[in-house]
Amino acid sequence: MRARYGDAAPELTEAALLDSPVLAQLLQHRSVRRFTTEPVTPETVTALVAAAQSAATSSNNQVWSVVEIRDETARTRLVHEAGGSSFVADAPVILLFVADWARAAAIADQHGEPAEAADYLESTLVGFVDAALAAQNAVVAAEALGLGTCYLGSLRNHPEVTAEIAGLPPRAVVAFGVAVGHPDPTDRAGIKPRLAPHVVHGVETYRPVEPTDVEAYERELAAYNATQGRASGWVRAVVGRVSRVAGLHGREPMRAWLEARGLPSR
Repeated sequence: MRARYGDAAPELTEAALLDSPVLAQLLQHRSVRRFTTEPVTPETVTALVAAAQSAATSSNNQVWSVVEIRDETARTRLVHEAGGSSFVADAPVILLFVADWARAAAIADQHGEPAEAADYLESTLVGFVDAALAAQNAVVAAEALGLGTCYLGSLRNHPEVTAEIAGLPPRAVVAFGVAVGHPDPTDRAGIKPRLAPHVVHGVETYRPVEPTDVEAYERELAAYNATQGRASGWVRAVVGRVSRVAGLHGREPMRAWLEARGLPSR
């Protein structure tokens, strides 16, 4: 709790909370961007996919898929053509989580029915939510097995390329990737501080952010970033992301890209 929240860390006194290995594991989550050359076995990936499939899914429609990428050429393409971060080429396994209405549309077609409801924004959202829930289960499972992971939103920079690499049919799009591997012991990345719990946790009603909340978090994150050799602050990053279209880093045509993939999101 102290590593996650700094001075804003809540105190837990209930024995069940203090003794929970799952809670302790979740609180220790960190993004890993440096991996050893030790391979991730196919059996391990099978277990991660089983964990992913055990996540909640909207109405049990299961409108997500995952594509396992091990091939070195494909991983290199994900960096140089799809806009992925450079370490993607070095990770043993990249899991591409797909918002997938192609399977449901194919089943409907097999029964002589159209798939017109897949064209609507609600369906697009469901596909992305299902993929995210599944991926988070896989990440938790990977960390329980001693592996490291990192989410790869950068793979949405060129969705047509990631779709081609993954061999996706229409009505399916890569929502994001997850790099999986054995953490490099020299990697300095630690538990990154988060906003104090009371900032994101409203009771009965939404809690607006206060300047003092932001100032306190800015100090905590600055102290962590100093240990990582980074000077960037949180406020600057958030304002940069929301204030200008440039903060989308080239992803502003996403609606057109989704439509090209067969998900018009009406």
